[in-house]
Amino acid sequence: MVEPTPGLTGGPMFTSAFRILAAASVMGIALYPAAASAVMLRPAALAYSSSSTPSGGDPSANTTVTFTVTIGSLLISAPASVDLGAGLPGGKIDGGMGNVVVTDNRANLAAAWVAQASATDWTTGTRTAAETIPAGDVTYDPGTVSTTGNITANPTPITLSNAAQTVVSGTAGVGNNTATWDPALQVSVPAAAVGGGYTGIITDSVS
Repeated sequence: MVEPTPGLTGGPMFTSAFRILAAASVMGIALYPAAASAVMLRPAALAYSSSSTPSGGDPSANTTVTFTVTIGSLLISAPASVDLGAGLPGGKIDGGMGNVVVTDNRANLAAAWVAQASATDWTTGTRTAAETIPAGDVTYDPGTVSTTGNITANPTPITLSNAAQTVVSGTAGVGNNTATWDPALQVSVPAAAVGGGYTGIITDSVS
């Protein structure tokens, strides 16, 4: 049996309804009219309602953007001519050839290239055998190679010949790059060489 609450009138049913309404208020539960009536009629009946607003993002639109990175060529340059000076038969003639530059503008993901050098024989006068110094009497040393971009340059000194030989290889590169070297040339003048101005051609190539 529900005892009346002091100060309240209306009997046990009213007291129970009041207590339920008070508990609902403390708990933050909203009682709708129909539920309140049910409380008044049936003390055990308690109704509540809760609501929430669905969450959602702002309106959006996607745009696909494209562009192209253009590529260039693999190039090599070298001095048009150089004078190494003079020397005696049986002696040495040393000199720098001037900068050889490989320019790789192909923008490759895996950049690599090989530079080679070859030479003609050096001749004077009427180019007879006695007036010829073979290509093999000249050495070619790339020395230190300076680079730009992302590339590893590996120099290889050689004794020149009429056939192309690797003098610098570029490896483990990414994107555009350059490599520059100044080959040191040394001529071993044959003891039987005749006097005169000798001319030959060194060809640098890259692939």
